[in-house]
Amino acid sequence: MKLRILEICKQNGYTQKGLAEKVGLSAVGLSKAINGNPTKDTLERIAVALNVPIVELFEHPASDVINCPKCGTKLKITEV
Repeated sequence: MKLRILEICKQNGYTQKGLAEKVGLSAVGLSKAINGNPTKDTLERIAVALNVPIVELFEHPASDVINCPKCGTKLKITEV
């Protein structure tokens, strides 16, 4: 799962440190969230701080099919 958080920060004039402060995380904590496996709560707080829907934090796949990272099953992405 690739996140676009830093890209969105740059577009909106935020630094990673500034976003971390706004979200209530340390710079290291935010970095771990961006590069690791963030919780839903952390993603929601980041989305609110950046004023974007949570789905915008994720890189858009090139196709409408992705592979489950745990079992490898092909999953079709659909609109809700």
